[in-house]
Amino acid sequence: MKLGLFLMPLHYPRRPHHETYQEDLELVAYADKLGFAETWVGEHFTLPWENMPSPEMFIARCLGVTGQMYFGTGVSLLHYHDPVHVAHRIAQLDHLSKGRIYFGVGSAAGPTDLEMFHLDTSKGTTRERMEESLEIILKVWKGQPFDYQGKFFHTTLPKPRPEARLGFHMYPYQKPHPPIALAGSSPRSSTLNLVGERGWIPLSTCFLYDSYLPSHWDVVEEGAKRVARKMDRSIWRISREMHVAKTTKQAREEVLNGPIAKFFVDYWIPLLANLPGGISALKHEPSVPDSAVTPEYMLEHFWIVGDPDYVTRRVIDLHKKVGGFGTLLPLAHDWEKERKKWLDSLQLMAKEVLPAVNKALPAKVQEMP
Repeated sequence: MKLGLFLMPLHYPRRPHHETYQEDLELVAYADKLGFAETWVGEHFTLPWENMPSPEMFIARCLGVTGQMYFGTGVSLLHYHDPVHVAHRIAQLDHLSKGRIYFGVGSAAGPTDLEMFHLDTSKGTTRERMEESLEIILKVWKGQPFDYQGKFFHTTLPKPRPEARLGFHMYPYQKPHPPIALAGSSPRSSTLNLVGERGWIPLSTCFLYDSYLPSHWDVVEEGAKRVARKMDRSIWRISREMHVAKTTKQAREEVLNGPIAKFFVDYWIPLLANLPGGISALKHEPSVPDSAVTPEYMLEHFWIVGDPDYVTRRVIDLHKKVGGFGTLLPLAHDWEKERKKWLDSLQLMAKEVLPAVNKALPAKVQEMP
């Protein structure tokens, strides 16, 4: 198993953007030195608590302060973009990184984002728009002239005109292109069918209770079986809320009195309650009333919080419950003046939890022989 970070990012709206970007930059540099394998960076527009409208720009800056870490867009919301622009930006970023890039995509759509971009969902879902956009991006990266008239986009890659020194040139650094990842947040997320069909990377977000996670791999497997593809569980990324301290008591106190609990109450509950599905996916049982889903509830049933031994046991248990996965992505938070607690937690994850987990787990877990 590997460790990475999921950087939405999460910050208090009252804080200046330039200040939080610098903190996030320092965070990935620190995690890189600890050996964290990757960081996924989110994209949002009208979510003030997640102030990252361009993950590509931030990732480009991160490349200069890291040495071994890979970066993924987590995720590029393709339905808001012209696919030709995205194809060129990601290919350029791939060259800047010399191949340290994953291309994560998704179809999440906040209501105010939809308003701002004037997307008419009566013409088709954001998932359909994402899929068509992705199809165009892959065609662009092949570099062969085409004219594509789809449901949402009309795109042309013109024939080269060498006599005028004109023509397409922005092929990706990685061949045939950066690895593609798709995010899933709901039980049996149908988007993940594409992952199995195309051999891409599944990303399971932190908003899904452990018992629902196996359904994500089930959907991946269903898509793969349709094309007789063999999928390796080691490519599966799962994000969780995690915090480690020297003692479990200390870890729980730091969570309940820190940003993980505060963001849950002040941000996640109001946000998720106003989205389809609400907070139901966070519950260990459907009968649990919404009012009972508190930080204390999450600490008891969902979040992975404790001393290194406790967290190691929980991660091993999660690995067994879901049938195996490859990379665990703790969710990053805004710790402000208490950042040392978060940095200490990352060090304990990398130096104590991960080695103990890997010592206990089988070397490789595969599916679909």
